[in-house]
Amino acid sequence: MTPTNVTQARARRPARRSLISRDTLVALAFIAPAVVLVAVLMYYPMIRAFIESLYETSFLSQHPKFIGLQNYQDMLKDKAFWQIVRNSLTWTIGVVALQNLLGMGVAVLLNQDIPLRGLSRTLVLLPWVLPGIVGAILWKFMYDPQLGLINSLLLSAGLIRKSFPWLANPGTAMYAVVLAAVWKGYPFSAIIYLAALQVVDQEQLEAAEIDGANAWQRFRHVTIPSIAHIILLNLLLTTIFTFNYFDMVWVTTKGGPLNRTHIFPTAIFDIGFGQFRFGEAAAYGVVAVLLLAGLAFLYIRQLHPGRGTSQT
Repeated sequence: MTPTNVTQARARRPARRSLISRDTLVALAFIAPAVVLVAVLMYYPMIRAFIESLYETSFLSQHPKFIGLQNYQDMLKDKAFWQIVRNSLTWTIGVVALQNLLGMGVAVLLNQDIPLRGLSRTLVLLPWVLPGIVGAILWKFMYDPQLGLINSLLLSAGLIRKSFPWLANPGTAMYAVVLAAVWKGYPFSAIIYLAALQVVDQEQLEAAEIDGANAWQRFRHVTIPSIAHIILLNLLLTTIFTFNYFDMVWVTTKGGPLNRTHIFPTAIFDIGFGQFRFGEAAAYGVVAVLLLAGLAFLYIRQLHPGRGTSQT
């Protein structure tokens, strides 16, 4: 074969395509910083927390002792752990349910043609934009038995005969903190639902009204189904936020009285930085992540009910 024929044969060969296209390399270059950031700030601390939970640490000992799963075994046998689980579920369910109900009610009201609607929408946001610690201090003063506004109003109305220690009583402490957290968080749900209500098909509402449906029936059978996916997504977000909420509980009660308001974030902080039992605190953190992942999985299954089921 002559050199000319060799050159022509090479020219007829299809060019070898690179394993990774240029566009793919550019896309990987753009997402690489975000991937590294997430890995450093999220996954690495989670792995380190699990490793830490396998050790026994003490304020007096400089060298942690490897004990395997002993921290988890001791934790499951501890009555205080199950109290924290009950408190966390009560806290999360109570705050999420009331916050979403109140947020939906406020959103429906703000979606109407009312006077000063723009100003009202702005004022609704104030509790949410207020720093968490500031809001917790505010409610702590409001619940104060001697100087608090709540006791003063109830005494003036004749509903109670003497000042009541709302945050110091084991029977009312959790409900008092839940109420404060609902006030702090309901604007988030209200804004989400207000945005969702504004995209509901008005023709369907008008058709239901022509058919004789009243306001509640239109809301139940037209509005709610139209924004059902937004409701589920907001429930997921508020569940995650509430389960990990630390400021309100710690500032108002520090988990007391008698551990009645101790939830996972406050318990982890108290065990780890208050008692310097970092291995046990890490074990609590791992269990908290698993519980939250389970709740998130249930919500995601509701958002995508057909996913994972067999198609016939």
